[in-house]
Amino acid sequence: MHTLAAASVTSTEARSLVLVLACSAAAAFLSRIGRRAVVPTVVIEIILGIAIGPEALGWATPNEFIRFLANLGLAVLFFFAGLEVVERHVPRSSIIRGTFGWAISIALGIALGYTLSHFGLDSAGWLLGVAFSTTSLGTLVPILSDSGVLPTRLGTAVLGTGVAGEFWPIVVISVFLTGVYGATTEVVLLLVFGGISIGAALVALRARPPRVITILRDTLESTGQAAVRLSILLLGALVLLAIDVGFDFVLGAFAAGLIVGLVLNSPEGQLVKIRLEGIAFGFLIPVYFVTTGLQFDLDSLLSARGLALAALFLGLLLVVRGASALLWLGDLGGRQTAGLALYGATALPLIVAIVSVGTEHGAIAANVGASLIGAGMISVLVYPLLAGAVSRVGALVVAAPVAAGESEF
Repeated sequence: MHTLAAASVTSTEARSLVLVLACSAAAAFLSRIGRRAVVPTVVIEIILGIAIGPEALGWATPNEFIRFLANLGLAVLFFFAGLEVVERHVPRSSIIRGTFGWAISIALGIALGYTLSHFGLDSAGWLLGVAFSTTSLGTLVPILSDSGVLPTRLGTAVLGTGVAGEFWPIVVISVFLTGVYGATTEVVLLLVFGGISIGAALVALRARPPRVITILRDTLESTGQAAVRLSILLLGALVLLAIDVGFDFVLGAFAAGLIVGLVLNSPEGQLVKIRLEGIAFGFLIPVYFVTTGLQFDLDSLLSARGLALAALFLGLLLVVRGASALLWLGDLGGRQTAGLALYGATALPLIVAIVSVGTEHGAIAANVGASLIGAGMISVLVYPLLAGAVSRVGALVVAAPVAAGESEF
């Protein structure tokens, strides 16, 4: 009798996987080793992946097992992006203003992206524009919370900007990368996919048989974990559906996150979310970012052209997202609007995902992707610190409560 899959895993492959897991664990400690400054964990994960990868020490290589786990991590990353959009309870007015601001950003970003492509940059102009228009809300929320900014008017503005900066880029890359523009059949399929997703959300919200609810509640503290298993099943089912109808799998993952977020949008659902976070942020998502480091083109980034591109991209992130911040100028004033622009330009996780998906589809060159990721890493290290310094004066003005009759997302 053969042992379970023992013959299919080589010592080298197992060693690489263990090193990836070791980097994942080490990043959680290294990101908080300082007493005052907390370095975003995702930055440490990518740096450690680079360190152990072929471009540096050469201790580990991305094999089929690591890539499989990394793809799962990417799906879960988009799943939690969808879940987070629902969870933040941002006032609708802030989301609407953030969406208008993102429309300004994407128009400016695409114009700049096509300009760069026209001058010889080997990447799709629209994809560069989407990358420039992203905001890493998941990275910002702990920073805003720790600094006391989250309950202020500035914090509300950042949430509105961040929700739009996560939601719309995901929708755009999910649709455009699958070539649905200009194809009537694909547009119909997109509408069918959206209808199925909305139908699943309505069923999940309305169909609550007492026996099922009892089972879900009773298994939360046991080995059953029915609610967690159903959430993961929905993720897998919508990813499969997205692939079968010809879309990129991230659209299915994001839709699953929105549906699960709606279902778990209650105090009882928080325990399920905590369980899901343990799987996502304790295992799969860190593997994805460490693997990104393993495959990172460090030589391209450290070349004169690569560094120049990274500096240019870093500036364009601020220009593109800074334009959207101007919509808040009347409410926040000059200093806090400048802070909002810097917070909004903080963008790494989605840039990594966009580069990953874009490279796979041949829409972005590997060396350009390396510079984009480099710019994103610098943005999460520098821009929040600058934003805090710039907007400190008047930052303690508490955000107005949601007006009577105004709903949250």
